[in-house]
Amino acid sequence: MLQEFDARNAEIKVWIGQGLVSRKDAKVSVLDSSVQGGDAVWEGLRVYEQGIFCLDKHLDRLQDSAQAMDFVEIPPRSFIKNAIKQTLLVNGMNKDTHIRLTLTRGEKITSGMDPRLNQSGPLLIVLAEWKPPVYDNTKGIRIMTSAIRRNSPMHLDSKIHHTNLINNILAKIQSNYAGVDSALMLDNLGFIAEMNGTNIFMVKNNELITPTADACLHGITRALVIKLARENSIPVIERNVSLTELYAADEAFGTGSMGELTPITEVDGRTVLNRSNSKLTEHLIGLFNESHHRWSVEINDL
Repeated sequence: MLQEFDARNAEIKVWIGQGLVSRKDAKVSVLDSSVQGGDAVWEGLRVYEQGIFCLDKHLDRLQDSAQAMDFVEIPPRSFIKNAIKQTLLVNGMNKDTHIRLTLTRGEKITSGMDPRLNQSGPLLIVLAEWKPPVYDNTKGIRIMTSAIRRNSPMHLDSKIHHTNLINNILAKIQSNYAGVDSALMLDNLGFIAEMNGTNIFMVKNNELITPTADACLHGITRALVIKLARENSIPVIERNVSLTELYAADEAFGTGSMGELTPITEVDGRTVLNRSNSKLTEHLIGLFNESHHRWSVEINDL
């Protein structure tokens, strides 16, 4: 599913480093670590009428990722929150907004891989855009299994939310050529990991099943869905899941900040049949929508 340009984003202001600049002036140095080696961490946040969703959970993960990457300096949470607040206020954004929050290792004194060349401290980028959920969550999406395997912890741990997304992009390219909406990625043992941009769940016999988060991102939306399910006495199982099991699922859906909860209608050309007439995905979408007020922080409270 291809996103389209929203004309409201043509004149937005973007936070770069220490302040706001116009979109046309929102640039980083050619010596920035994100340009030199994809050396940055990031978060995707959604803004609802109730506020910024799960903000502190996202900031926890951003700071954990930066620490795991051994960033010498990590901006204080108060600084990051103020940058987000100022960006949203200047753009008049209070709903239907997605924030791409990026922290790079910063500018190098000369080109090279060595982090010791970064001597100016990290660079914070707050890109807020008018962007409703990117998938049609009423119609659902079609997916295919990619030949590209998701990174395992022995190679590049997916628990670090880094900007080096070549692994996922190659899988997405395959799904584009296949004419479907997203790519399903397996781990190095052949079990399901996640999709190229979202975590995945399936429903079978009224149980909610999701792959263990060994070779995929520990998604904020994923964790919230598990929490909501358990609070509402819905059985949740985290375990290795094979492709064969997904083919026979009653329901399947993806989760993520960009698309929220997105039903999956087809896997590798096979329709998700839902022989049991399960309504669990619909129920969880309702619970998720009701949780906005519970997990959102009002912009003026930052």
